[in-house]
Amino acid sequence: MMTKEAEKKQKKKVREKKRKNTTGIKRIFSGVIKAAVWLTILGIFVLLATNVYVMASVSSRILSSEEAAALGGASEPPDCIEVLGASIQDGWPGRMLARRMDTAIGLYGAGTSKVILLSGDNGTNEYNEVMAMRAYALEEGRIAGVSEDCLYLDYAGFSTYESMYRLRDVFLADKAVVVTQEYHLYRALYIAKNLGIDVYGVASEGLSEGQFSRDIREIFARTKDFFFVLFDVQPTYLGDAVPLTVPSTQR
Repeated sequence: MMTKEAEKKQKKKVREKKRKNTTGIKRIFSGVIKAAVWLTILGIFVLLATNVYVMASVSSRILSSEEAAALGGASEPPDCIEVLGASIQDGWPGRMLARRMDTAIGLYGAGTSKVILLSGDNGTNEYNEVMAMRAYALEEGRIAGVSEDCLYLDYAGFSTYESMYRLRDVFLADKAVVVTQEYHLYRALYIAKNLGIDVYGVASEGLSEGQFSRDIREIFARTKDFFFVLFDVQPTYLGDAVPLTVPSTQR
Protein backbone atom coordinates (compact mmCIF):
# COMPACT_ATOMS: atom_id res chain seq x y z
CA MET A 1 0.00 0.00 0.00
CA MET A 2 1.06 3.59 -0.71
CA THR A 3 2.09 5.65 2.25
CA LYS A 4 0.34 8.97 2.85
CA GLU A 5 3.45 10.78 1.72
CA ALA A 6 3.59 8.82 -1.54
CA GLU A 7 -0.13 9.38 -2.07
CA LYS A 8 0.32 13.13 -1.64
CA LYS A 9 3.14 13.14 -4.18
CA GLN A 10 1.02 11.20 -6.65
CA LYS A 11 -1.90 13.61 -6.30
CA LYS A 12 0.49 16.55 -6.71
CA LYS A 13 1.83 15.08 -9.96
CA VAL A 14 -1.72 14.60 -11.28
CA ARG A 15 -2.62 18.23 -10.47
CA GLU A 16 0.55 19.54 -12.11
CA LYS A 17 -0.14 17.47 -15.24
CA LYS A 18 -3.69 18.84 -15.45
CA ARG A 19 -2.41 22.38 -14.95
CA LYS A 20 0.16 21.95 -17.73
CA ASN A 21 -2.47 20.52 -20.08
CA THR A 22 -4.83 23.40 -19.30
CA THR A 23 -2.05 25.93 -19.82
CA GLY A 24 -1.12 24.33 -23.16
CA ILE A 25 -4.73 24.44 -24.38
CA LYS A 26 -5.01 28.08 -23.33
CA ARG A 27 -1.84 28.92 -25.22
CA ILE A 28 -3.08 27.16 -28.36
CA PHE A 29 -6.47 28.86 -28.11
CA SER A 30 -4.82 32.23 -27.53
CA GLY A 31 -2.57 31.69 -30.55
CA VAL A 32 -5.55 30.80 -32.75
CA ILE A 33 -7.42 33.92 -31.60
CA LYS A 34 -4.40 36.15 -32.28
CA ALA A 35 -3.89 34.61 -35.71
CA ALA A 36 -7.58 35.11 -36.54
CA VAL A 37 -7.42 38.75 -35.44
CA TRP A 38 -4.32 39.43 -37.54
CA LEU A 39 -5.78 37.65 -40.56
CA THR A 40 -8.96 39.71 -40.20
CA ILE A 41 -6.95 42.92 -40.00
CA LEU A 42 -4.92 41.84 -43.04
CA GLY A 43 -8.08 40.97 -44.95
CA ILE A 44 -9.66 44.35 -44.19
CA PHE A 45 -6.46 46.11 -45.26
CA VAL A 46 -6.35 44.19 -48.56
CA LEU A 47 -10.01 44.99 -49.25
CA LEU A 48 -9.54 48.70 -48.53
CA ALA A 49 -6.24 49.00 -50.37
CA THR A 50 -7.40 47.24 -53.53
CA ASN A 51 -10.68 49.18 -53.61
CA VAL A 52 -8.98 52.55 -53.19
CA TYR A 53 -6.42 51.65 -55.85
CA VAL A 54 -8.97 50.34 -58.35
CA MET A 55 -11.23 53.37 -58.01
CA ALA A 56 -8.47 55.99 -58.01
CA SER A 57 -6.71 54.52 -61.03
CA VAL A 58 -9.72 54.85 -63.36
CA SER A 59 -11.81 57.71 -61.95
CA SER A 60 -10.64 60.04 -64.73
CA ARG A 61 -12.08 57.62 -67.30
CA ILE A 62 -15.67 58.21 -66.22
CA LEU A 63 -17.25 60.71 -68.62
CA SER A 64 -20.51 62.55 -68.90
CA SER A 65 -22.80 61.61 -71.78
CA GLU A 66 -21.77 64.81 -73.58
CA GLU A 67 -18.07 64.03 -73.21
CA ALA A 68 -18.63 60.49 -74.45
CA ALA A 69 -20.58 61.75 -77.45
CA ALA A 70 -17.60 63.89 -78.41
CA LEU A 71 -15.51 60.74 -78.74
CA GLY A 72 -17.61 59.78 -81.75
CA GLY A 73 -16.13 62.66 -83.70
CA ALA A 74 -12.53 61.70 -83.00
CA SER A 75 -10.22 60.34 -85.70
CA GLU A 76 -10.47 56.97 -83.96
CA PRO A 77 -13.99 56.74 -82.48
CA PRO A 78 -14.96 53.95 -80.05
CA ASP A 79 -15.45 50.55 -81.65
CA CYS A 80 -18.62 50.12 -79.62
CA ILE A 81 -20.82 51.10 -76.72
CA GLU A 82 -20.82 48.07 -74.42
CA VAL A 83 -23.72 47.52 -72.05
CA LEU A 84 -23.09 45.17 -69.13
CA GLY A 85 -25.95 42.86 -68.23
CA ALA A 86 -28.04 42.76 -65.06
CA SER A 87 -31.17 40.99 -63.87
CA ILE A 88 -34.19 40.55 -66.11
CA GLN A 89 -37.85 39.88 -65.33
CA ASP A 90 -40.10 37.87 -67.64
CA GLY A 91 -37.73 38.30 -70.56
CA TRP A 92 -37.45 42.07 -70.17
CA PRO A 93 -34.70 44.14 -68.48
CA GLY A 94 -35.26 44.97 -64.83
CA ARG A 95 -35.09 48.61 -63.75
CA MET A 96 -31.32 48.57 -63.25
CA LEU A 97 -30.63 47.11 -66.68
CA ALA A 98 -33.27 49.27 -68.38
CA ARG A 99 -31.47 52.38 -67.15
CA ARG A 100 -28.21 51.08 -68.59
CA MET A 101 -29.95 50.46 -71.88
CA ASP A 102 -31.49 53.95 -71.91
CA THR A 103 -28.05 55.49 -71.39
CA ALA A 104 -26.54 53.39 -74.18
CA ILE A 105 -29.37 54.26 -76.56
CA GLY A 106 -28.83 57.93 -75.79
CA LEU A 107 -25.10 57.61 -76.49
CA TYR A 108 -25.83 55.82 -79.76
CA GLY A 109 -28.22 58.55 -80.82
CA ALA A 110 -25.62 61.19 -79.94
CA GLY A 111 -23.07 59.54 -82.22
CA THR A 112 -20.67 58.06 -79.64
CA SER A 113 -20.41 54.87 -81.70
CA LYS A 114 -22.33 53.15 -84.47
CA VAL A 115 -22.15 49.76 -82.75
CA ILE A 116 -23.72 48.56 -79.48
CA LEU A 117 -22.38 45.42 -77.80
CA LEU A 118 -24.78 43.74 -75.38
CA SER A 119 -22.94 41.50 -72.92
CA GLY A 120 -24.80 39.38 -70.39
CA ASP A 121 -25.57 36.01 -68.88
CA ASN A 122 -27.20 33.31 -70.98
CA GLY A 123 -26.09 30.42 -68.79
CA THR A 124 -29.36 28.51 -69.24
CA ASN A 125 -32.13 28.30 -71.82
CA GLU A 126 -34.52 29.83 -69.29
CA TYR A 127 -32.39 32.87 -68.49
CA ASN A 128 -31.15 35.13 -71.28
CA GLU A 129 -30.13 38.67 -70.40
CA VAL A 130 -28.79 39.34 -73.89
CA MET A 131 -32.02 38.66 -75.77
CA ALA A 132 -33.92 40.81 -73.26
CA MET A 133 -31.42 43.62 -73.88
CA ARG A 134 -31.74 43.18 -77.63
CA ALA A 135 -35.54 43.34 -77.48
CA TYR A 136 -35.37 46.48 -75.36
CA ALA A 137 -32.86 48.15 -77.70
CA LEU A 138 -35.00 47.49 -80.77
CA GLU A 139 -38.20 48.60 -79.05
CA GLU A 140 -36.99 51.63 -77.10
CA GLY A 141 -34.20 52.69 -79.45
CA ARG A 142 -36.20 53.14 -82.65
CA ILE A 143 -36.27 56.92 -82.41
CA ALA A 144 -32.49 56.97 -81.89
CA GLY A 145 -32.06 54.80 -84.98
CA VAL A 146 -31.06 51.56 -83.26
CA SER A 147 -31.47 48.66 -85.67
CA GLU A 148 -30.61 44.97 -85.80
CA ASP A 149 -27.42 45.47 -87.80
CA CYS A 150 -25.82 47.76 -85.22
CA LEU A 151 -26.22 45.26 -82.38
CA TYR A 152 -23.62 42.67 -81.38
CA LEU A 153 -24.54 40.04 -78.80
CA ASP A 154 -22.21 38.51 -76.22
CA TYR A 155 -24.01 35.56 -74.64
CA ALA A 156 -21.08 34.54 -72.42
CA GLY A 157 -20.70 37.69 -70.34
CA PHE A 158 -21.21 35.72 -67.14
CA SER A 159 -19.33 38.30 -65.07
CA THR A 160 -17.86 41.76 -65.45
CA TYR A 161 -14.41 40.26 -65.78
CA GLU A 162 -15.51 37.88 -68.53
CA SER A 163 -17.39 40.61 -70.41
CA MET A 164 -14.30 42.80 -70.53
CA TYR A 165 -11.98 39.92 -71.40
CA ARG A 166 -14.24 38.91 -74.29
CA LEU A 167 -14.48 42.53 -75.43
CA ARG A 168 -10.78 42.31 -76.16
CA ASP A 169 -10.24 38.71 -77.23
CA VAL A 170 -13.51 37.83 -78.99
CA PHE A 171 -14.79 41.16 -80.27
CA LEU A 172 -11.27 42.55 -80.84
CA ALA A 173 -12.11 46.01 -79.54
CA ASP A 174 -9.31 48.52 -79.07
CA LYS A 175 -11.50 51.36 -77.83
CA ALA A 176 -14.94 51.33 -76.23
CA VAL A 177 -17.41 53.14 -74.00
CA VAL A 178 -18.86 50.97 -71.22
CA VAL A 179 -22.25 51.65 -69.66
CA THR A 180 -23.33 50.57 -66.19
CA GLN A 181 -24.04 52.18 -62.80
CA GLU A 182 -21.20 54.17 -61.26
CA TYR A 183 -20.52 51.82 -58.35
CA HIS A 184 -19.94 49.04 -60.91
CA LEU A 185 -18.17 51.15 -63.50
CA TYR A 186 -14.85 51.44 -61.63
CA ARG A 187 -14.31 47.71 -61.70
CA ALA A 188 -15.19 47.36 -65.38
CA LEU A 189 -12.84 50.19 -66.32
CA TYR A 190 -10.02 48.81 -64.18
CA ILE A 191 -10.28 45.37 -65.79
CA ALA A 192 -10.35 46.87 -69.29
CA LYS A 193 -7.43 49.19 -68.60
CA ASN A 194 -5.28 46.32 -67.40
CA LEU A 195 -6.28 44.20 -70.38
CA GLY A 196 -4.92 46.94 -72.62
CA ILE A 197 -8.22 48.30 -73.94
CA ASP A 198 -8.76 52.05 -74.28
CA VAL A 199 -12.08 52.20 -72.44
CA TYR A 200 -14.16 55.05 -71.05
CA GLY A 201 -17.28 54.74 -68.95
CA VAL A 202 -20.61 56.50 -68.68
CA ALA A 203 -22.64 55.96 -65.52
CA SER A 204 -26.34 55.31 -65.83
CA GLU A 205 -28.81 56.24 -63.14
CA GLY A 206 -28.89 53.82 -60.22
CA LEU A 207 -31.53 52.61 -57.78
CA SER A 208 -31.55 53.82 -54.20
CA GLU A 209 -33.26 50.74 -52.79
CA GLY A 210 -30.84 47.91 -52.14
CA GLN A 211 -27.80 50.01 -52.99
CA PHE A 212 -26.10 49.44 -49.65
CA SER A 213 -25.98 45.68 -50.19
CA ARG A 214 -24.75 46.20 -53.76
CA ASP A 215 -21.98 48.47 -52.49
CA ILE A 216 -20.88 45.85 -49.96
CA ARG A 217 -20.80 43.11 -52.61
CA GLU A 218 -18.88 45.39 -54.94
CA ILE A 219 -16.13 45.91 -52.35
CA PHE A 220 -15.40 42.18 -52.43
CA ALA A 221 -15.89 41.99 -56.21
CA ARG A 222 -13.29 44.72 -56.84
CA THR A 223 -10.75 42.85 -54.75
CA LYS A 224 -11.59 39.57 -56.49
CA ASP A 225 -11.13 41.07 -59.95
CA PHE A 226 -7.97 42.88 -58.88
CA PHE A 227 -6.42 39.44 -58.37
CA PHE A 228 -8.11 37.98 -61.46
CA VAL A 229 -6.36 40.65 -63.52
CA LEU A 230 -3.10 40.10 -61.65
CA PHE A 231 -3.09 36.37 -62.42
CA ASP A 232 -4.74 36.65 -65.86
CA VAL A 233 -7.57 34.25 -65.04
CA GLN A 234 -9.11 32.88 -68.22
CA PRO A 235 -12.86 33.36 -68.85
CA THR A 236 -15.28 30.44 -69.09
CA TYR A 237 -15.56 30.75 -72.87
CA LEU A 238 -13.67 32.57 -75.58
CA GLY A 239 -14.29 31.02 -79.00
CA ASP A 240 -13.85 32.42 -82.49
CA ALA A 241 -13.24 36.11 -83.05
CA VAL A 242 -16.22 38.29 -83.96
CA PRO A 243 -14.73 41.62 -85.08
CA LEU A 244 -16.94 44.65 -84.51
CA THR A 245 -17.68 46.39 -87.80
CA VAL A 246 -19.77 49.45 -88.58
CA PRO A 247 -22.96 48.51 -90.47
CA SER A 248 -22.68 49.22 -94.19
CA THR A 249 -25.78 51.39 -94.01
CA GLN A 250 -24.00 53.78 -91.65
CA ARG A 251 -20.57 54.06 -93.21
